[in-house]
Amino acid sequence: MSASSVHPAQSQTAPAPIVVAGGGLVGMAVALALADRGWPVVVVSDMPAKPDGRTVALMPQSLALLDSLDLGETLAQSGAPLEIMRLIDDSGSLFRPPPVAFEARELGLECFAINIQNHVLLKTLSERVAAHPAITSITGQVIGTRMDQDLRQVILADGNSLAASLLVAADGRRSAIRAALDIAVVHKDYPQVAVTAIMEHERAHRFTSTEFHTRHGPFTLVPLPGRCSSLVWMTAPDRAENLVALDDAAFGRAVEDQAQSMLGKMHPAGPRGKIGMGIDRIDTITAPRCVLMGDAAHAFPPIGAQGLNLGLRDIRDLLACLEHRSDAGAPEVTQRYQSLRQKDISTRTLGVDMLNRSLLSPYLPVDFARGAGLLALASIGPLRQFVMRQGIGR
Repeated sequence: MSASSVHPAQSQTAPAPIVVAGGGLVGMAVALALADRGWPVVVVSDMPAKPDGRTVALMPQSLALLDSLDLGETLAQSGAPLEIMRLIDDSGSLFRPPPVAFEARELGLECFAINIQNHVLLKTLSERVAAHPAITSITGQVIGTRMDQDLRQVILADGNSLAASLLVAADGRRSAIRAALDIAVVHKDYPQVAVTAIMEHERAHRFTSTEFHTRHGPFTLVPLPGRCSSLVWMTAPDRAENLVALDDAAFGRAVEDQAQSMLGKMHPAGPRGKIGMGIDRIDTITAPRCVLMGDAAHAFPPIGAQGLNLGLRDIRDLLACLEHRSDAGAPEVTQRYQSLRQKDISTRTLGVDMLNRSLLSPYLPVDFARGAGLLALASIGPLRQFVMRQGIGR
């Protein structure tokens, strides 16, 4: 479908653009999705971050959205399918259940997700944004916003400002726009740090993601092309510091030991990252002519591959709210967006928080409940299928 055939402007007066703040994956994807549907877009972003070993497992709805943005070839060439998800209790609990394996074929799917390195996906999105005729890119930062008559003024760090029909705040966990709007955030720090890396290994992963549940949080290896996997190792802050300081050989041995030599000898294949863990609850994700999405609207630990997938569902629902609309920031748009996103965000936030806290808890009743839950998933097919459908956003 061509952009001209769906352009929202019905009069000769050009509408104020939609301004997207943020140059991360969600910001680039929403800018591209809006522009492909005929909306004039201005993107304000800083320079992109350097590779840090982070990846994203893109679930079916996310894959459909990105495929509609012509990213299917990038995903096929640079990503790896996730056909099996395996959970192993390595917490030392007295109620240790057997490993649980979820197979995509149980749901009639070829795979649960495609795992791809963040920087590869961001590079492709950024190139498409830069080449799109309906998108104007500005290198900078949004530091404030206010309403001026019936448009939202977007204030930049260099002193300039933009008039927007709608401001999309995709400016990250420490959103300056959210702060300027006085939207309250309930933040909870976790006593954990996530160490991220790309690992080469001796044995084939067979397109299986393995998540060890340890007393300091999940230790997860997710398939990448070839004999490589992405690592997210949630652990205590002092141990994270020690892991990042190790040389490549010692770090590889530490990962192999924690993975119980499941993939044989391991060696880092790129830079490592380190991310402090916490969770944010944000009850209001809209303001007049403004919507929040991505980490500005919800942020939690990298558990269950929910983060970016939730952000891409933000985009999907915003696009649904804009269908057949000529004014992108009309109250009906922002109100419906709040309504559509509220349940999804609150459910995922609660689920991730409960799972992580159950691993950190030293109490036997919590261990028993978690162990019983995993045992039920291993033995009750319909329950396992229900959880799998919920996990991939269906």
